[in-house]
Amino acid sequence: MTATTADAPLGVGINRNKLFLLSCLSLIVTAMTFAIRAGILTQLSEEFALSDTELGWVNSMAFLGFPLAMVVFGFLYNKLGPRLIMILAFAGHLLGLVLTITAGGFLGLLISTFFIGFANGSVEAACNPLVADLYKDDKTKWLNRFHVWFPGGIVIGAVVSYFMTNAGIGWQPQIAVMLIPTAIYGYMVFTTQFPDIPQIEKIVDLDAKGLILMTAIFGLLVFIGTPNDLVAGLPGTFLLPLLLVLGLTFLLMMFRAGRARDAALLIVLMGLMSITATSELGTQQWVDRILGAQLGGVPGQAMIVLGMVTGIMAVGRYFAGPLIHALNPVGVLLMSAILTTLGLFMMSTASGAMVYVSAIVFAFGVCYFWPTMIGVTAQYVPRSGALGMSLVGAAGMFALTIWNPIIGGWIDSARVKAEASGLEGNAVEVAAGQGALSQLVFFPAVLIAAFVGLYLARSWMQNTAGGEADPSHG
Repeated sequence: MTATTADAPLGVGINRNKLFLLSCLSLIVTAMTFAIRAGILTQLSEEFALSDTELGWVNSMAFLGFPLAMVVFGFLYNKLGPRLIMILAFAGHLLGLVLTITAGGFLGLLISTFFIGFANGSVEAACNPLVADLYKDDKTKWLNRFHVWFPGGIVIGAVVSYFMTNAGIGWQPQIAVMLIPTAIYGYMVFTTQFPDIPQIEKIVDLDAKGLILMTAIFGLLVFIGTPNDLVAGLPGTFLLPLLLVLGLTFLLMMFRAGRARDAALLIVLMGLMSITATSELGTQQWVDRILGAQLGGVPGQAMIVLGMVTGIMAVGRYFAGPLIHALNPVGVLLMSAILTTLGLFMMSTASGAMVYVSAIVFAFGVCYFWPTMIGVTAQYVPRSGALGMSLVGAAGMFALTIWNPIIGGWIDSARVKAEASGLEGNAVEVAAGQGALSQLVFFPAVLIAAFVGLYLARSWMQNTAGGEADPSHG
């Protein structure tokens, strides 16, 4: 479809299909970084003598860079436009991948992984509102189709990692493979025409109150998400600064959307997104460390499970339209929470073939979480605009910044307990993985109750949603 037909309202020369393809390709790169990092954790642990807690901090840097980019570029989207944000995403991917290949230890991995995470967040910050604008009449359907390529990219990354690992190829060449799709989407960014942001939105998007709030939120997220003794010494560790972040976010959305209803509902959706994301990505990112031993310790076998899970997710998201129309988005989220809880519970006690069965149930559960949460934000809090979608996505990824080191600690702790009980060899690693899974199952269990509440409130949310905010407000 070209600008001469259905694309005409977007502007002369705008090719909706090409923009959607570019968005999907950049998301594939984002997903491959996630999958291949999951596949090389054991190699990194062995080469640099890293504990699971330290691996958790390396993982967390990707999940810190992601929300920081989403918060900043979600706020500045109308000022910068999607093209400039995508140029910065390309630069971040290129720099992060090269720095990862040349990393010499823990610190180098922290820095390079942060750049990759920042690039990943830039992709989401640019492409979520871009896709929503390209397909205004069916946002949730097309956001699901866009997000097909997160699990789709994980399948690609998992297969690449599996074959390269089994061929005895080290982790550096596995990282280098991602430079190829990065170069392709970078070329497309520089050669594709993007829709313009209306001038009035560019003018009002920056204001003193918003800049002060954004700076404070940015600083607090860095404070919470990096290893430091100050946070550890606070009562409740990260809880107090996290509550302050939520309070500042409420004020920011009050200024931008103009209604307490929108600000409060957005905070609720951010909280729910943090739990859905941890249920999904907290499990997938640790798949090799959690399930590797349960699958007999065969190199790369856990990546086959990851590829299977994300393959199911990709197909499910592509055909999400009829399900969403049948159950409505909140009904889909409730169904997802129930299946995810069941899948993780089964996985925590599974062995052999049952690992695959439990993984299939888990896949159907987490399949719709991320894109449907973004779609619910666009549908029920439309006045929040690009910033609202970015803040909800940022909340999901930032949760992993907090929980990744904790999940790593659960694995380390369960391993110590297993060794103390007299277990040896592979049995210790099985117990360590199952110990982490027994904790992770509580996340989707909480969601069941939360989504029942949202389902009962869906009529109110729809009736009070209103239209998009007046751009002159704030």
